[in-house]
Amino acid sequence: MGSADCPVNIKRAFQAARLPGKHLYALQAWRFPQQAERLPQQRRAHVKTPQLSDFRRIVVKVGSSLLVDRDRGRLRHAWLAALAEDLADLHQRGADVLVVSSGAIALGRTVLGLPSGPLRLEESQAAAAVGQIALARNWAEALGAHGLTAGQVLLTLADTEQRRRYLNARATLGRLLDLRAIPVINENDTVATTEIRYGDNDRLAARVATMAGADLLVLFSDIDGLYTAPPAKDPSARHIPVVERITPEIDAMAGGAASELSRGGMRTKIEAGKIAAAGGTHMLIADGRAKNPLASVAGGGRCTWFLTASTPATARKTWIAGSLEPRGTLHLDAGAARALRGGASLLPVGVVRIEGEFARGDAVLIRDPDGQLLGRGLVSYDAGEAALVLGKASRDIETVLGHPGRAEMIHRDDMALGLG
Repeated sequence: MGSADCPVNIKRAFQAARLPGKHLYALQAWRFPQQAERLPQQRRAHVKTPQLSDFRRIVVKVGSSLLVDRDRGRLRHAWLAALAEDLADLHQRGADVLVVSSGAIALGRTVLGLPSGPLRLEESQAAAAVGQIALARNWAEALGAHGLTAGQVLLTLADTEQRRRYLNARATLGRLLDLRAIPVINENDTVATTEIRYGDNDRLAARVATMAGADLLVLFSDIDGLYTAPPAKDPSARHIPVVERITPEIDAMAGGAASELSRGGMRTKIEAGKIAAAGGTHMLIADGRAKNPLASVAGGGRCTWFLTASTPATARKTWIAGSLEPRGTLHLDAGAARALRGGASLLPVGVVRIEGEFARGDAVLIRDPDGQLLGRGLVSYDAGEAALVLGKASRDIETVLGHPGRAEMIHRDDMALGLG
């Protein structure tokens, strides 16, 4: 990137964004466009912005209105091929890439010959069942053209709200990324009901970003960012390039819903920004209608950045340390305590005693041989299985349990030491 159209604000923001020193510029920040007008023109011309290649894990959300031709109800193959080219470029540079893709219902309703306009729940579910097959196939083909493997993941609200299911989904995404595949994620509309659904893929994308520990969430839409008012209705509406914090004033600028092909609007994107910020993830909203939309953003295309002063790892560890009631305690031997202080995961072989009744995914306290509190973590086994595998080598877990288990009692990413 390198355009004044999409500036990141101050040196502090760059440090918070974990960007290389070459991008640390003393920049003038502004929250509202009228303040931007007071910035000298020559200084605005030299504003620098971060590059997509600076981020290690990126979630890209694609809306139905971009992926599906509204008039014909068919996939925009050329556009998808160009986006896949962009994703392949990020992937080749070493980034982990995840995609949250709408479009199943929009594609399925055409195949089934459903009329335009709002659909009943059972019609939406039927359309999703048909459309998801086509959506997954086209993503696999588009990414496969660049030698990339796509993995389909369908989530419901419960998968991100219930800790046990959250950990399962998180582990699946993590393994796909370890294998250098690109997860293509959508809401499981065939089983989600009105009461237990995200309702839009903006918030789903934000949940996925925090679940995966992404440091950037890109929301592609048919608008190039946040404005002071809906630009289609208000000619005086001004573009906001940077949002440091989502205030009530920012909330008030969000417009209504989008087309029948898409359940999202600017309001859902603001809500996604709140979720992302709480998880330590930066977010940007950009116009995705251009061919190679990621390349367009990287080339200085106008967008809105939503910044956070935290990082995914810090936000997660703070949540583990302070937001979850511990359900039990794990007592370690000296070797395990020493390994944890050195940054290792907790293996069953290092656990000598457990206390409490806990389920997989619950928070537990971690204590050293002297009873001193080391921290907290999310345990990979329930209390019954933990009692069976404690003191056992990871290679023996399957023999003890009768089925494959996880090598770690608590993975280091699910642990907060010194914060308990």
